[in-house]
Parts: sequence; structure tokens; C-alpha cells
Amino acid sequence: MHALSLPTWWIHITSVLEWILAILAVQAFGLRRGEGGWRWLALAMVPALVSAMAACTWHLFDNSEALKGLVVLQAGLTALGNGAMAMAAWNLLRRQRLSPEDEPS
Repeated sequence: MHALSLPTWWIHITSVLEWILAILAVQAFGLRRGEGGWRWLALAMVPALVSAMAACTWHLFDNSEALKGLVVLQAGLTALGNGAMAMAAWNLLRRQRLSPEDEPS
């Protein structure tokens, strides 16, 4: 645990907790609005969460060379998560444009 200072650990841990709360908030928002597309956005946020957990795990073990694979996993999950969130956002936009309440009377 010597790789990071205590304030840096604080930021890492609170960022992971904040991301979990964001996923739950997105899910709750979608349920409240009755729009299923928000579930996809919440699901698309999970790879970024796992990516952050992989980074924290690597730092927890002092950036050990034996765990260098976690860095590759973290990078891959970040890319996957960013792509998934972009697709989920596009899906929300598409659903909004197809919404019958937006059609002129």
C-alpha cells in the first residue's frame, strides 16, 4: 500500500463508491420515468466500475509486476465501458426521437 498516498487512496475509493451510486441513480431514474433505455446505460457503466476496481487492486499490491495483467484488464475494460456507454447514450437518444409524445398532433 506504499504506492499511493493516503489522500490519493481516498480519491480512488470514493470515486469507486461514487460510480456505484451513479449506477444506482441512473437505474432509479429510468424506473421512475418508465424508460427501459436507462437500464442499458446503468449496465454499460459496469465495465468502468470493474476497471476502477482492477486499478485499485493493482495499487493495493504496490503495483506488483506479477499483477501487470490487471493494467491490461483495466485498459480493456475502460475502452469497453466507454464504447458501451456511448452506445447506450445513442440508444437513449434514438428512443427519445421515436417517442410518440414528441410527434405533432
